[in-house]
Amino acid sequence: MKQRGPWTTLHEELRYETPWIAVSHHDVIDPGGRQGIYGVVHFKNLAIGIVPLDEELNTWIVGQYRYPVKAYSWEIPEGGGRRDIPPLLSAQRELREEAGIVAERWTELLHMDLSNSASDEHAIIYLARGLSFQPPQPDHDEELVLRKVPFAELFRMVMDGEVTDSLTVAAVLKVQVMLLQDGAGALAQK
Repeated sequence: MKQRGPWTTLHEELRYETPWIAVSHHDVIDPGGRQGIYGVVHFKNLAIGIVPLDEELNTWIVGQYRYPVKAYSWEIPEGGGRRDIPPLLSAQRELREEAGIVAERWTELLHMDLSNSASDEHAIIYLARGLSFQPPQPDHDEELVLRKVPFAELFRMVMDGEVTDSLTVAAVLKVQVMLLQDGAGALAQK
C-alpha cells in the first residue's frame, strides 16, 4: 500500500506502454474511504511550447492534422522534450525544427499540468525573442504548414475559438496579458 495524499494505492499494474506513454491501472481507496480504480496515463516526455515573437509583434504558428482529436490544428511550435535534458534545450530544438527559427533571448512563460485528472503530462512554455531564420527541419512523421501572423491575429483566433490547442491558448493569453501590462516596449526587452 502507498499513500498519495488522501488516496491509498492498494495495487498498481502497467497495462500498456509505447515509447511516449505508459498506462497503468490502480486499485485504490479514495478520500471518502471507498475502494475503486484509477487509470493513469504517464507521459515520458515534457510538453514544450514556444511563442516566437519578432520586434513588430509577429509570431509563427504551425498547422497540422492531430490524429487523436481527428482535426486540423493551428498551434505555436511545440513538441516533446526528454525529461533528462534541460527543457530550454528541447524548446530551442523544437523551434528550429518546426519553424526554422533560432532565438537569442528566452523567457519561461508557464508551467502547466495538461490533464491532471487522468495524466501526469507537464508542459513548459517559452517566449522566444531576437529571432533569426533558417529552413525548418520537421520530423519524418510531421506534415506541417508554417504561417507568420501578427500576434493580435493569433489572439483573435484564440478568442474566437479557431485555435483550441491548450498550450497555444494558455501561451497566447499569457503573452497578451504581458503586452497589456508592460506595453510592447517593455516586452521587447525580454
